[in-house]
Amino acid sequence: MKFTELGLSPETLKSIEALGFETPTPIQEQAIPVLLEGTRDFVGLASTGTGKTAAFGLPLLERVDPDNGMPQGIILSPTRELCLQIADDLKKFARHRPGLQITAVYGGSNIATQIRDLKRGTQIIVATPGRLLDLIERRAAKLDQVSVVVLDEADEMLNMGFKDELDAILEKAPEDRVTWLFSATMAKGVARIAQNYQTDPVEVSVGGRNEAAANIEHFCFMVHEKDRYPAVKRILDYLPEIYGLIFCRTRAETQTVAEKLMADGYSAEALHGELSQAQRDTVMRKFRQKAVQVLVATDVAARGIDVNDITHVIHYKLSDEVAAYTHRSGRTARAGKSGVSIALINMHERRRIVELERRNNITIKLEKIPDARAICENQLLALIHRVVEVDVKEEEIADYLPPAYEALCHLDKKEIIKRFVAVEFNHFLDYYRNAEDLNAKSKPRRERQPGQQRSENSKRNHRMQAYDTKGFSINVGRVHGVNAGAIVRLVCENSGIKSNQIGAIDLGRDTSFFEVSKEAANTLRKGMQNLSLDGRPVSLRAAGGPGGGGQGGQGARSGGGGNRQGGGRPERRKKYD
Repeated sequence: MKFTELGLSPETLKSIEALGFETPTPIQEQAIPVLLEGTRDFVGLASTGTGKTAAFGLPLLERVDPDNGMPQGIILSPTRELCLQIADDLKKFARHRPGLQITAVYGGSNIATQIRDLKRGTQIIVATPGRLLDLIERRAAKLDQVSVVVLDEADEMLNMGFKDELDAILEKAPEDRVTWLFSATMAKGVARIAQNYQTDPVEVSVGGRNEAAANIEHFCFMVHEKDRYPAVKRILDYLPEIYGLIFCRTRAETQTVAEKLMADGYSAEALHGELSQAQRDTVMRKFRQKAVQVLVATDVAARGIDVNDITHVIHYKLSDEVAAYTHRSGRTARAGKSGVSIALINMHERRRIVELERRNNITIKLEKIPDARAICENQLLALIHRVVEVDVKEEEIADYLPPAYEALCHLDKKEIIKRFVAVEFNHFLDYYRNAEDLNAKSKPRRERQPGQQRSENSKRNHRMQAYDTKGFSINVGRVHGVNAGAIVRLVCENSGIKSNQIGAIDLGRDTSFFEVSKEAANTLRKGMQNLSLDGRPVSLRAAGGPGGGGQGGQGARSGGGGNRQGGGRPERRKKYD
């Protein structure tokens, strides 16, 4: 199918043709005819990078009246970068529609300037939720004549905490408007918005509800936690032509990884929320111009990255949100191209890979981190490719060649090649000469003999006998796919306490109990707030649990009943299923 068959106006088709587009993507092909009718609410589910902006932008441009200077369409997006990208794309699509104005409003910029822009008149407002709500409350943005509200990246807006703002904006929009909801995944919050603010919507799903793009290859490498950064360096060395993104979980981790890479000579920059807007703009400009080869970013900061040529996405650490894997991976393989997604995992995160495969209907291949020989071979081939493809400016270098010929005349062709390769290549040979294997080796699981206690809990019980303990419960269990190791990681990573401060763990069906040393209890409470695990809110409560506050760990063996007095027989341990 061609764009000419979708029912778009000649003016819009002229703009599309000037941009070089001929064939619509699957989401565009299915969404545009429905949205041009304009009578139904709509839910469009498609992976990041599949052309959703044109899918809703082209029909929206067709609906608005250029002679009416009031806002008739609103597009909400999660970040400033994505907001600006959408506005820029719409302006290109509207190049042959004189009088049609698109205005972007977002936080982090002068609100007075944005108010002046709105007063001049505009038909379409592209906004971040917080800034639009602020402008509505200041009566600078009027929704009276809005006939279409578009929620782009709805799942990510909810992940970023914009639920209240979205609710308020949708409540203020006219009741007779239509709502077009676009998302990469149909998360629970997105389904709630569809249920509360849409009436019998048309749903179009391209590639499945939560699937990653089909033209992305998925790999994972299993390493020890201490080897994550060396593993990233190996991957970058193995891929000398990479133009990619490295995703980290926190701002601090993002900055640390980027600084290490730059110090080690890699072309890298950091992108996270602590950068000023001017710094973010500078980093993105350098990345778009390919002056920076690798961008190290947080999930939120990367939402506005719309670059078609990204070859690889590296997950330095997987996000707690399953849907984030789809968003991250979707930064590559855009505009019909192919790409690669690489996840670094430790031995305890193998279950996360299984879950990602199931949720996204993909296969993630467990591969070995490239060894020294493979890296050196790739680097040599890349060097040869650069030599073969270099643009030789004959006239400009002619005067410089005679001295070079003279200096090299005593060497034959093979010797010259060897020496030039050595100049470029010796440091790789030196660096990787005694390189160790970074691949973590999983140990085979030993079967427990009848009557044998679980070794990990036995060790924890024994270790905690020297401490006063407190018991806690957490609202996740076996039905959520967690094990004792996952509970330990969740507690340690978010509270800052050490694993040796955690005692026995009792994993129930949907609730788990564990004990910590008494001195770690307050730290635990402070750190375990506003958490989620795979999209599920996590709540912590004091409990009788396995520890129950017993001294010396005795409560772990007496059902949480506190100190055992005298030589009395301990109660049978309570089961929490």
